[in-house]
Amino acid sequence: MDDQQLLRYSRHIMLDEIGIEGQQKLLEAHALIIGAGGLGSPVALYLASAGVGNITLVDDDQVDLTNLQRQILHTTARVGQSKAASGKQTLAGINPEVNVIALQERADEARLQSLVADASVVLDCTDNFRTRHAINRACVQARVPLVSGAAIRMDGQVAVFDTRRAENACYACLFPPDQVFEEVQCSTMGVFAPLVGIIGTVQAAEALKLLIGIGESLANRLLMLDVRSMEWTTIRTAKSHDCDVCASTTRAIG
Repeated sequence: MDDQQLLRYSRHIMLDEIGIEGQQKLLEAHALIIGAGGLGSPVALYLASAGVGNITLVDDDQVDLTNLQRQILHTTARVGQSKAASGKQTLAGINPEVNVIALQERADEARLQSLVADASVVLDCTDNFRTRHAINRACVQARVPLVSGAAIRMDGQVAVFDTRRAENACYACLFPPDQVFEEVQCSTMGVFAPLVGIIGTVQAAEALKLLIGIGESLANRLLMLDVRSMEWTTIRTAKSHDCDVCASTTRAIG
């Protein structure tokens, strides 16, 4: 690190848990953020400001006026622009040293496998189960840790799925692909603006911990927030040995 970097990241470096070595790990890391909306906004902002050296931001959507109530990566002047490009512009203004790749696309299964393989950590900031399961499959296959967040109405949740350890659950262990879940989106159900900031910030914190290698992650725990009462609830999760995604992969690795 040069003198400017030492100054920029000095408050991280002062922490015993991070120091120069931990900050260097962040500078060398690559975070893949899928979704540049309500959750992806605080995730991207904090990872860039913290000095994650390489960030790939994937989103196929454009900035809409209705997004601006909560999607703080974007501005009124950028309505109609690509969310990925808008996000890159914002991040460059915060930390021009970070290499940001903006991809305006909806990544299919094959594309996700390619993107995930190059990442140190993946952050799922999407809003539909089909995409979430595709991301999970790619992460399990590549053995890349996944930080998943969700927020709707006044409720949010965060979990880490780190299948680098064989005993850890994946997303499909908790939410089986063949199980029917109510598909709800902000466009039809609404979302409390600060909620996505809270959940996205927790996602960013978990990703930074994984990249540096500090603390205990949320692996095998589902952290849920009811913002009405500002009450957090933790549910212990477990690996499903019948999981169609990670059980077969674990056996293949073993």
